[in-house]
Amino acid sequence: MKNFLNAVRFMFAVALLGGCAKHSPDEFQGYIEGEYVYVASPLGGALDKLAVARGDTVKKGQLLFELERQSKAAALAESEKNLAQANASLTLSESTFQRRQELRDTPSAVISAEELDQARSQRDADAAQAAAQQAALDKAKWSFDQKQQFAPADAIVQDTLYRQGEFVAAANPVVVLLPPENLKVRFFVPQETLPQIKVGQSVSIRCDGAPSAINATINYISTQVEYTPPVIYSRETRANLVFMIEAKISPADVADVRPGQPADVRLN
Repeated sequence: MKNFLNAVRFMFAVALLGGCAKHSPDEFQGYIEGEYVYVASPLGGALDKLAVARGDTVKKGQLLFELERQSKAAALAESEKNLAQANASLTLSESTFQRRQELRDTPSAVISAEELDQARSQRDADAAQAAAQQAALDKAKWSFDQKQQFAPADAIVQDTLYRQGEFVAAANPVVVLLPPENLKVRFFVPQETLPQIKVGQSVSIRCDGAPSAINATINYISTQVEYTPPVIYSRETRANLVFMIEAKISPADVADVRPGQPADVRLN
């Protein structure tokens, strides 16, 4: 398998270099790439509502989908009730402790130190119970909220992976998004050209059928060669080395490209 992958990389590198030979020295072949966002819930459940469809444009914070959450709603209501009872007990025990503290502090010391300690212990126990019920409520609310998922950014809905009514396992993506800022061009340059390329450098991209070139900025230069000859480097084999470069496409131009499109990239 490893030998097969190496052979494929070699053929791809040779094809790229052969294609680049037909263009000017500062023009290279590449393709448009998208970094997708897979939106999932950490909890499982039946898909009650799918609020978007493939191809939709969504805004940050917009509802994407909702899993069944009636059971979580019941657990949340129970937690709210338990917390209310715990807080009521704490209020009563705090009031009792304060009264006994006042009685103990009078010159006649109406109550004993033991009675005061009992009131303090009850107050502390009720406070601990209230804190535990608050934690339980927070957990129940988190679980309830996680059954709904919202768009983390403005994006295009690339795909939906489940139909309404289907069961979705925990952490399985339901909606695939492509934010415009996640579009980039990926291209390959021969190793002798690498010293001319810097992060932050601008490039021009032209796709087949596009009316004009679009702009991108180099944000990544691979540290590894795409094809490594099986023998010691010679002048001939060094010609087969290519490095992958990535450049973020200008937000003003993302509407003109799609992932997978071949592109010619020119250094500016």
